[in-house]
Amino acid sequence: MSPNQPANPPISFPGPGGPRHSDPDDLVLYAMQLLPEDAAAAITQHLDQCAECRSELARVHSDLAAYAATVDLKSPPSSARQRLVQQVARERKIVPTPSAQSQPIAEPHPPIAAFGRGTSVFSEEDQPTRRSAGGSFLAWSGWGIAAGLAVALGFLYGDRTTLRETLASEAGQIQRLNTDAASAHQLMDALTDPKAVRVTLTTTPQPKAAPIGGVTYNPDKGTLVFLASDLDPLQALKTYELWVIPADGSAPIPAGTFHPDDQGNASLIMPNLPKGIPAKTFGVTIEPDGGSQTPTLPIIMVGS
Repeated sequence: MSPNQPANPPISFPGPGGPRHSDPDDLVLYAMQLLPEDAAAAITQHLDQCAECRSELARVHSDLAAYAATVDLKSPPSSARQRLVQQVARERKIVPTPSAQSQPIAEPHPPIAAFGRGTSVFSEEDQPTRRSAGGSFLAWSGWGIAAGLAVALGFLYGDRTTLRETLASEAGQIQRLNTDAASAHQLMDALTDPKAVRVTLTTTPQPKAAPIGGVTYNPDKGTLVFLASDLDPLQALKTYELWVIPADGSAPIPAGTFHPDDQGNASLIMPNLPKGIPAKTFGVTIEPDGGSQTPTLPIIMVGS
């Protein structure tokens, strides 16, 4: 390599055959910010137009960050300290002492223009050492850049995790809204179905302020909506239970349990019932908390 030739020549991209991709080694040096300015500018310009090279650069950043996170940093070896001591010793030899300056000079000094052109201990031994020190500096600076990339990637990973959690939460909310909308649509269909049977349940005998309930039931679909008001409060560990008494005389079918609120209102919306069972009568009983499989007499509300 001639003295005028740069150590890292700039990269040429567009040519007669179209744009070519960046060299992988140059991308590594570019990621570590070790390329000359002209070469780095050329790669930057190419990255704006090449998605494949941008993808390769992202992979290089990821590899450098992972490598920096897994490698333990160690102190420089003892040989580096020994080279530093030797370098200091050589520099002391070439610096003239005050006593040496006061002594007569036996031979004339070489011209200033010739200083450093000939062979000397300083030019032959010190220059390789200085190049080695520069290489060590570049190596350590590369590790520093890689560590910085690791920290930046850690922040990006945290942001990605937060974004995933937010998306999962929003997806859950959307799913709940869809479920609520489907239930509301199903309830509206049950209430407005022309084939549904509508029955009013009352107590017997019926006092002035007696509980009253209404059932909307479609035997073909097995849908049922029950609304009640003026219900009496229940004792502890007791519950109301609604029964569907089939028209064919088979055993009563439990339709679900419910508790009234402070105003005596209660509802039973779309319980899980078998389809295709016409009802003869509906009844309400008081059962132990949790409900029963057979009604406990007396039936306090009934409607046919």
